[in-house]
Parts: sequence; structure tokens; C-alpha cells
Amino acid sequence: MFRWLLGGRDAQSSVEKSPALCIGEEQPKNWFTELQVLKGHFDIVRFLVQIDDFRFASAGDDGLVLVWNVETGERLQELRGHSQQITAITTFTSSNGVASHTSLITASSDRSLSLWDPDTGNRVQTISELQSSVKCLLVLERLGVWLSGGQELCVWNEDFQLQCHRQNHSDNGITALLELPKNCVAGAMDKEIMIYRLTVSTDSTISVAEIRCLSDHQDQIRSLINVNDRLFASGSHAGELILWDAVDWSYLAYEHILWEESQSSAHAEIRLNAPKPSEMSIQHLSTNGKYILAAVGCGLYVYSVLMRAVVAYRKVAHDSNVLHTLLLSDSELMSCSEDGSVRMWEVQDLPLAAEPASPGGFFGMWTLGRSSKQTGSSCRKAADGPNLKMLELTGDLIGHSGPVQMFVSFGEGGLVTCSADGLLIVWRSGRRQAHLRSLALFHKLEEDGGL
Repeated sequence: MFRWLLGGRDAQSSVEKSPALCIGEEQPKNWFTELQVLKGHFDIVRFLVQIDDFRFASAGDDGLVLVWNVETGERLQELRGHSQQITAITTFTSSNGVASHTSLITASSDRSLSLWDPDTGNRVQTISELQSSVKCLLVLERLGVWLSGGQELCVWNEDFQLQCHRQNHSDNGITALLELPKNCVAGAMDKEIMIYRLTVSTDSTISVAEIRCLSDHQDQIRSLINVNDRLFASGSHAGELILWDAVDWSYLAYEHILWEESQSSAHAEIRLNAPKPSEMSIQHLSTNGKYILAAVGCGLYVYSVLMRAVVAYRKVAHDSNVLHTLLLSDSELMSCSEDGSVRMWEVQDLPLAAEPASPGGFFGMWTLGRSSKQTGSSCRKAADGPNLKMLELTGDLIGHSGPVQMFVSFGEGGLVTCSADGLLIVWRSGRRQAHLRSLALFHKLEEDGGL
């Protein structure tokens, strides 16, 4: 379905495909049977953000921010102002007690920040000549402020006025920000997570202070997400997944993906077969509150928050690194990859014992284990874990000719993907679209007196 639809896949066609992932043209569980290609960008499109039920914005390396209608594919606004690539984008919703309005905040490598009105396309505010580029943004709507992270942490009000800031001493600066209870914020800096507390004084001035440093990761933190009101999680370049208490920031659980080295192999063979760092790196985390889905190298890893254990995974889910994931439900999930594909998965029971999975297939050579921090526990093979399930490929959306950076789901309204090929694709349910067209035709005939 849609295989090599847009062409330009010669470079990727040389990659050896896993036979287990050749789903074929018949995909009964894949409801995305119609697509619409949206053009407007001239370079890699890295970001998508949903504005409301009908609109979304795209941004990337060309410095453009485009606003689209997801139902029609119409380009509504073109926001020009940045001279270099966009490094972060988020929505900011303000309310005057009667009505609310959603704006867009963007950060760029040109060391500027901008506030946009997506209704008119106007740039309402701008801040230029920052000390360094901003890498991440976080809106705290309850306090009416937003934060920018990079070489320094800055707190801004709705009028783009700087309230306070703190200089960071990490070489990489703050790469991710997360809202926590009690006016606290978590910031990822290299291997550490810094906990900040915002304090609002009686004269409405805001100050920020560092109150805790979490240094349990052994490598650079790549992803930071809220799981629910009580928990948050972080994933590292070395394949470490840590679950934290969002209130007291205590360390609750640790999972590490390790390479299972054969004891009988020669040392030279072990070194030869050792995984590349990217094969163990957690590129992205997503959650529905009950499960955490981790993109680990080119594989997927499903972790149960309740059981504090892995419940399903697939070592080779794509031909290249997985860049973005989404849990549609407890049993359905999606992923996209550098290989240019978007895939749909279903959690299913493992084959019967009489039909074991092949050593080089589902389980491969991954071992799931606790770190030495959990005294007395030893590494265990995933295949021996209780209640472990497999991920079955149910849909393969191939239309992009470059790495798919991320996607946004509008539920029944469709799925939007963005890619290094500079294109956006809106994937829709063919059955739903046929129904909508029938209704539109019926109403038109009714208006024309044809019924």
C-alpha cells in the first residue's frame, strides 16, 4: 500500500529488509488508505504541533512555520521571520475569562524567539540577540509564564518580558524541559536532571532556584516525559529507562537494555558483534499513563508502569533508527523511522511453545535487566519474562522519500507526518472519507432539488 509512492527511495532500497516485516499489500487493520501530500517547505521538516481540532503547524530547517487545515490540506498561514532553522516550537493558550486564544512560540538557531498569531500570520512579539540558541520550550499556563532552555534557563511572561534566568554549566545546556507538581520543573542536561522551583512573590515577581540534581543516568539523556500526575520518565543514549516520582523526585524503577554477549565467543568476535551506540539509544519516549513506549535504536520497547517490567518489544521494528512513537491504546501503537516508513503495531500473545520465535528474529540478542543499583537482582532474558507479548506489524505507511521525523494524530481526522524530504503527508481513513463525500453529495443534491 503506497509503496514507494513518491519515488526517490533508491538510496534506501539497498537496505536489507527483514522477511518478518514484509506485511504485503493487504492490510485489513490499516485504516489509512487515502493520503494527501502537502508542499511548502524547502528543507527538512522536523516539528509538528497541533493548534486545535482542525489546525496544525509545521516547522523545520528552512526557518518557515506553516499553518495548515488538517481536513482540507489547505495552507492557511505562512509565518516568515526566522533566518535560520527552527529549534523548538510550542503552543501558548491565554484566556481573558471570556474567550481563549492559542498562539505559537518558536525558537531558532538565529538566537531569537518569536510569538505568532496563527489566525492572522502576524508576528506579535520577538526577542533577538540571545546569548545562545534555545533548544526547548515549556509553557506553564497555570502561572501564565513560559520557559526557554539552552545554555541558560529563562522564565518569560505572556508579554515576552524576561522574569528571571539561571546560567547552566553543562556543555550541552538544557535539552528538554518538563512541568512537575508544586511549581517545579525538570530540565535534562547531559547525564543529569536538574529540578527547579519557581516562586511567585507577593508583588508577582518570579524567581527560579535549583533544588535537586538527579544524576542516576550513565549517559546523555535523550527523552524526558510526564507519565501521569505522580510519575515522570527519562531515557538515555545508553538505553537506560528510569521512572521517577514527580513529587519527591525519588528513583522508582530502572530498566537497561543490554547486549547479550556469548560466553563461548572469542574476545575479538564479541568486539566485532558489539552494538553501535545508536542501537541502544532511547531516541524517543511516549506514554498513555499505563505504558511507556520507547524507541530503542531500530526497535520498540513497551514497559508497564504498574508491573515495572517489559511486557512487549521488537528488536527490529524498522530498518533504521526509530525517531518517534505513539500509543494509540493499550494494544495499538505507531512508530516512524529514518528508513522513511510509518508503521502500525498490535500487541499480541507470543506463538505457542511448539512454535518458538527464531533466535535472530523477535528476541534477537537483547537482554533486559536491572542495573547494579538494585542489589541482588540479576539480568534476565526477555524471553523468560512472565506475560511477555510480541508486537505484530499491522500497517505500513510508505510515502516519504526521507527519514520521517515525527507525526501528529488527529484521531478520526487523520495522521500527519513530516520528513527530511520537505513534505508533509496527511493520512486518512478511506472509509470515513468516502462516507463524508457521500454526505456532501447528498446535501448538494438536496439543496439543488435533486431529491
